[in-house]
Amino acid sequence: MMIKKFGTVSGIIGIFIAILIAVSCKKTETATPQLTLANITDTIPSNGGTVALKFTSNAAWTVDTAGLGWLHLSQTSGGNGTATINLTGLANKSGASRSLLLVLNSTNGQSRRITVLQDANIYPSYNISPIAPDANGMGSTATQLTTNITMGYNIYNTMEAPGDETGWGNPAITQSLIDLIKQNGMNAVRIPIQYDWSHIIDKKTAQIDPAWLARIKQVVQYCFNDHMYVMVNIHYDGGWLDCTATGTKQDTINAKQKAYWEQIATTLRDFDEHLMFASANEPNATDVPTSATLMRYHQTFINAVRSTGGKNSYRTLIIQAPSTSIDLANQYLKSSNVYKVVSMPIDKVPNKMVIEFHYYTPPNFCILSADASWGKESYFWGANFHTTNPMFLDRNSTYNEEQYVDSIFKTAKKNFISKGIPMIMGEYGTAYHADKLKGYPADSLLSVNSQMHFYSYVTKQAKANGVLPFLWGSDAFDRSTNTVGNQRTLDSLKKGAGL
Repeated sequence: MMIKKFGTVSGIIGIFIAILIAVSCKKTETATPQLTLANITDTIPSNGGTVALKFTSNAAWTVDTAGLGWLHLSQTSGGNGTATINLTGLANKSGASRSLLLVLNSTNGQSRRITVLQDANIYPSYNISPIAPDANGMGSTATQLTTNITMGYNIYNTMEAPGDETGWGNPAITQSLIDLIKQNGMNAVRIPIQYDWSHIIDKKTAQIDPAWLARIKQVVQYCFNDHMYVMVNIHYDGGWLDCTATGTKQDTINAKQKAYWEQIATTLRDFDEHLMFASANEPNATDVPTSATLMRYHQTFINAVRSTGGKNSYRTLIIQAPSTSIDLANQYLKSSNVYKVVSMPIDKVPNKMVIEFHYYTPPNFCILSADASWGKESYFWGANFHTTNPMFLDRNSTYNEEQYVDSIFKTAKKNFISKGIPMIMGEYGTAYHADKLKGYPADSLLSVNSQMHFYSYVTKQAKANGVLPFLWGSDAFDRSTNTVGNQRTLDSLKKGAGL
């Protein structure tokens, strides 16, 4: 009867064992130590504020409060479950950045370290009118946005010139210039802009001249009138964004980066996603320490822009590779989510970051217009564009020709673009060399042909691999008359871009 009612003895034993295993597993699962943090670094605003440290523990916990000093914690102990500690610091008027290491200990044996940072409060905050986030017109990811760009043009040697726009001999930017660029198939412009040289009305407070900010806004509006994409940056400015700086000098540079971008971002906050901000130009980062400093400056840029709210809460932001070099990007920033060597800045808004590099390779052909101490000027570039004239054999490019172009743009696609991190070639171009070949018409024509080949080939390979090309310093447009300057140059560029 018992067997009929409950099954065989072996079946009863099996059920009993299963129950024991289930209970044992449940106890083991419950006993697994857990201490999970949302973040292991936190940053207190330089002018003071509070951030929330969130974590989960399945046992009682405490925070080691030894040496806290300037930081106040809303609580220093608690029980199991989800917890939030509010970390509060007053304005940092010490003149130098400061940091603290918090140690969070749980009675389950787990321990975590949290670094809390605060930059120096050197300049007044210019984020004096933050507004609520506005997602209207800001829905594209950085990848989607950059895919819409056909080709870009730099309005070079103008708004980055000392004094005013005409400081280096170019005319002021007009709506007609933007119209000309748009009419010829390009739908994006890069506007290099300087502030530190000529447009700071109070060096002690890092205040930008409101008239200059208004002029920048006017030029951006020219671009929007033609439905163009536009990127504005902080250009050279005498090199104040020094990545070799340390200590209080680095803190002051970082504070200036914050002050400038709060003002720029607030002024341009109402433009939609067609406007992009770029942190810098060609920062002098060449190794691990200087690249880490550059990432600090980029982080400050991101934080400053996002803090102003409105459409800036969702704007696509552009950061520069070390020395704006694709080679150094591959070396130091390679990988997608886990970066090697140097940590990328963190943006709380996902999929809105672009990396910028410049391309003037080989420099003998792209930059030199005369021989230099480190090398001779090259007149010819490309495997099929070398001279056979014995007088000029040493003027043929000997490295970084088509095979290098192919390989380097493939690395951009492999290491970044294919992993959701778009790349912009913010500058590229060549010098003109045919003037050195007067009296040798065949070689002069060959030099021009090689220049056209460079324009077409580099543009084509960039586009083929998803890199957005922005031309610098060519004769494609005559800015004194707002007309096409060199139709052949323009046609070579358009051919490469598929326009």
